[in-house]
Amino acid sequence: MIHELFAPFVEFGFMRRALVGCLALSLSAPPIGVFLTLRRMSLMSDAMSHAILPGVAAGFLVAGLSLPAMTLGGLVAGLAVALLAGAVTRSTVVKEDASLAAFYLISLAAGVLLVSLRGSQVDLLHILFGSVLALDDEALTLLGGIATLTLFALAAIYRPLVMECVDPLFLRSVGRAGGPVHYAFLGLVVLNLVGGFQALGTLLAVGLMLLPAVIARFWATDLTGLIPVSMLAAALSSLSGLLLSYHADLPTGPAIVLSAGGLYVASVLFGPRGGLVYRLLKPRHLEA
Repeated sequence: MIHELFAPFVEFGFMRRALVGCLALSLSAPPIGVFLTLRRMSLMSDAMSHAILPGVAAGFLVAGLSLPAMTLGGLVAGLAVALLAGAVTRSTVVKEDASLAAFYLISLAAGVLLVSLRGSQVDLLHILFGSVLALDDEALTLLGGIATLTLFALAAIYRPLVMECVDPLFLRSVGRAGGPVHYAFLGLVVLNLVGGFQALGTLLAVGLMLLPAVIARFWATDLTGLIPVSMLAAALSSLSGLLLSYHADLPTGPAIVLSAGGLYVASVLFGPRGGLVYRLLKPRHLEA
């Protein structure tokens, strides 16, 4: 039974590469998602995943399905949208969530239009929803590099980043680290969304970033638990999604995200940190 279950990874190289790529993404994206949820910026990652689309499309127009060109384009577009949204927020009465929403809608429409100018329907679907089973050595190197850079960067800015989540006003009052840390964190968000685009496409890249982070909230209470639990949830979602895709002949990207969704539903029901079943069975205090 176990051999039949894992036979795809033994027999097919493309399944092994897909698993390695998703595991690399599972190391870097979930910790970013944990900090996003702590800062109540969860929907910002969804906006940024749309913001990279015009850059990816521009890279596609220039060089076709070239990994370096689309990656560079996505990075430039994502960082540009983040900086422009921040500038609009600081100089106008519009709040950050509203400015991000405006820019991501413009970016999404512009990206789809750019792809449609030259590409086919297949190219558009490839960019929007990814092709994790088509990961090559170049893409795996990129995902591994992003995971390594993200983990080292988070280790370097960990203390001020935690402080910004807890009390950003205090961080600003004791030093000038708040601004650089905020923009460094936004850069890591964009970088991981670009990496996720290689595997899951621009529309699903945020799935392995946020869903495992939300799942972890039902199983851990502090960062020392939230981060490893989110990584484990992402890895399990990747493995089960790939197996589900192979055995049930389903699209791989949606299968991975839906597997994470299944873990989320199970956590909502049975998680020891606020799950519905746990809350029903927990003895009530101050009752006769």
